[in-house]
Amino acid sequence: MTTSNPRGTPNFLIVMTDEHGPMFSGTYGHPLVRTPNMDRLARQGVTFRNAYCNSPLCVPSRLSFMTGRYVHHIGAWDNGSPLPSDTLTWPYLLRARGYDAVLCGKMHLIGPDKLHGFRDQLALELHGAHPHFIPEWDQGLPDRHVPWEGALKAGPGTTREIEVDDLAEERALAYLSDQAHKRKPFALCVGFIAPHFPLVVPERYYSMYYPDHVDLPDLPPGHLDSLPPAARRLQTSLGMKWDYDEETLKRARAAYYGLVTYVDEKLGRLLDCLEETGLAENTFVIHTSDHGDHIGEHGLWRKMSFYEQAARVPLQIAGPGVAGGRQLGEVVSLVDVVATVLDLAAYSADERRRWRMDGDSLAPLLRGEAVRWKDEAFAEYTAHGTDRPRAMVRSGRWKLCYNHGAPPEFELYDLEADPGEFVNRAGQSGCQQVQASLLDRILAEWGDPDTLDATIRQSQRERNLIRAAQGPDELLF
Repeated sequence: MTTSNPRGTPNFLIVMTDEHGPMFSGTYGHPLVRTPNMDRLARQGVTFRNAYCNSPLCVPSRLSFMTGRYVHHIGAWDNGSPLPSDTLTWPYLLRARGYDAVLCGKMHLIGPDKLHGFRDQLALELHGAHPHFIPEWDQGLPDRHVPWEGALKAGPGTTREIEVDDLAEERALAYLSDQAHKRKPFALCVGFIAPHFPLVVPERYYSMYYPDHVDLPDLPPGHLDSLPPAARRLQTSLGMKWDYDEETLKRARAAYYGLVTYVDEKLGRLLDCLEETGLAENTFVIHTSDHGDHIGEHGLWRKMSFYEQAARVPLQIAGPGVAGGRQLGEVVSLVDVVATVLDLAAYSADERRRWRMDGDSLAPLLRGEAVRWKDEAFAEYTAHGTDRPRAMVRSGRWKLCYNHGAPPEFELYDLEADPGEFVNRAGQSGCQQVQASLLDRILAEWGDPDTLDATIRQSQRERNLIRAAQGPDELLF
């Protein structure tokens, strides 16, 4: 028996993992990483092959996702940027339509407001519970003389993060199984920390990969010697410039792969619950992540770059009226996902424009309609590991990365001819027109980048001054 709400308004189950590059999954073609439930969701709905976050860092990406707006429109510069409580978010908009919008697990909401429109937090927000580093570009970038420990400590075991993810799954399943929540439509957002570091995973997942089913980063000869300045700054300031030995690389990647499979199993149990409770036929399931992870590719770890491993995210959508088994190559981003949710919840395009949303609804693509899609994703990075504003635009086969400064720095990649992003085409003959066109797109979005740079630096100074004046018991962000 179907237990969906009596009005037939669709429900939403949004599953957001943390730091999962889609290329590290069987669903997106990896020969080793086991993701049977992502495969299952691919059969049930649409898998977007070229989906991007709007900032490759936890808090900025998630605040952009919460609001459907780009980082520079909401001042979400870094992990120490709280969102003002009077900022409109999609949970508020869904609740205005009669939805029960609840959060279960991570959304990395820092500052005093831990809900930003959600009615309740069903589980635990681990990463939003402590102060975050606020960079100050005026002081220059640090030069770390020790390697990043995350790779060195990788292996089997358990962590507080694993416990918190287990709790999030338990509470989400309880919510979906509770008939009291079916009297009106619901939007349940489940946030898992995995596969975010620490690179520690229960033994059974680790031994799926280590030592015989794990690969090494793809590093062509000479590639690490020719990294662009932005990648070198990231290496230097975050302790990533060390050459880890082969054993360390295998252990770290095996743990990451194990975390991917661990969280994939949680996705599967949520899908099972929807089917067992009769909710599946009237629920849109959206599976994505806030950003990716390099896990050694390009000599980098963690995120914070515009390389595909950090900036691309998995995106799968299934639900009423969505023909399954399709993989789409259109370029999309997380602000488009927000516009899609609002569209499916009966907010018109005019209403979405009124709320200043930056994305476009994917609903026509989900329905298989012949539409002219913008085929573009815009992202920006303004946090630690850089000392200047950075932006990326992906349009069709081309990606331009722009680092504002004197002189400005450009990276231009042809992702059809060079999917590994090993050849920077910026300034090359035959590429000037596409480079200029993509730069125009970035500057049209940003306006004056010098003004933006000054705004970010002033925000850094002010927030660090406030933090210095606060006692440990009154830290707000």
